[in-house]
Amino acid sequence: MLSIEQLTQEALSLPSASRALLAEKLVESLEFDIDSVIQTAWNTEAKQRRDEIRSGSVQGISGEEALTEVRRIIGQ
Repeated sequence: MLSIEQLTQEALSLPSASRALLAEKLVESLEFDIDSVIQTAWNTEAKQRRDEIRSGSVQGISGEEALTEVRRIIGQ
């Protein structure tokens, strides 16, 4: 069996798309006892927001702009 260090090196040598998929799978493996009603609500909300962006009914902003706005709101 590989050590954590060896496994990390192996994972970091993967192409970025594969690393992203691996990260997603690892996070999913940590999520336990999630209320299915809450999970369904979050999935519905995420899909609705995705569809709004795709249709052009709302305009997205960059992550940098979002963080600037959050910092302004919380007074930093």
